[in-house]
Amino acid sequence: MTIESIAAFVLTSTILAFVPGPDNLFVVTQAAMRGRVAGMKVVLGLCSGLLVHTTAVSLGVAALLQQSQFAFSILKYVGAAYLLYLAWMAYRWKPDGTAVAGSAPPAKPSENLYLRGLVMNIANPKVSIFFLAFLPQFVERSAGGMKLQLLTLGIIFIAVTIICFGLLVAGSATIGAKFLKSERAQKIMSKVSALVFVGLAAKIATTRL
Repeated sequence: MTIESIAAFVLTSTILAFVPGPDNLFVVTQAAMRGRVAGMKVVLGLCSGLLVHTTAVSLGVAALLQQSQFAFSILKYVGAAYLLYLAWMAYRWKPDGTAVAGSAPPAKPSENLYLRGLVMNIANPKVSIFFLAFLPQFVERSAGGMKLQLLTLGIIFIAVTIICFGLLVAGSATIGAKFLKSERAQKIMSKVSALVFVGLAAKIATTRL
């Protein structure tokens, strides 16, 4: 792979990372509500999911998923159901008074934010389909080693995503820390978060091949 093709891939990946979508919207809302550490846990979960999709594409699994409407439907409905569950949990969330002192509401012990990000990303079959269409555009076919090139591009994409999402986390957490100093603001943010989850669930459930 040439330096030029890698540079073009990094630039394109950076632009895509900042385009509003399910993943970065999820990161922004969680970081605003719970702070930088929680936001980065979500980012690492999402990027672990991207690693799964990268492996699937390099092994050809995504191509099979694209051809099977049944498998695609099962995966997207499971993802939508999980997001609706998160919406219900966010809607029922109540402030515990800690944010009034100036800190964002901490995640409860039962809330694994890394796992949330991982499941949300894996359960969105469109990510694999996107990778299947996107990554091969930057492969140097004359260089051989197609699988290795796809894996390399996927890892680069993940690294770029971590950096870009990390910037979103920092900005969202800073704004959220100021906004969430009142319990009323916390309640508003929890309802907004619930609406975001419902919207993401609807988006995944209505996607088509």
